Amino acid sequence: MASSTISPMQRTLLIMLTAALAVPTVLAVRDHGFVGIFGYQLETWAGVQVLLDLVIALVLVWVWLWRDAQQLGRNPWPWIGLTLVAGSFGPLFYLMTRKTHP
Repeated sequence: MASSTISPMQRTLLIMLTAALAVPTVLAVRDHGFVGIFGYQLETWAGVQVLLDLVIALVLVWVWLWRDAQQLGRNPWPWIGLTLVAGSFGPLFYLMTRKTHP
């Protein structure tokens, strides 16, 4: 059973969301570096909790992405790798390029 494709409206919303996420991401990396972003999260227990919550949420997304990609005959590894390096950009780009199985 194939899932439905992303509609043009949904794709537009995903592009807008990705662009909105890109702005603070670029500014944070510019000002603090890639590794520096994590330094702020590790300074307090509150930051550690937020970071752990993000990791758990992204692992749950990976499980969905893995199953969805296999169902549609796509290789999930590029998207999982992108998520490891760039966080939510991986699943967002996966969704933007998602099509149903022929």
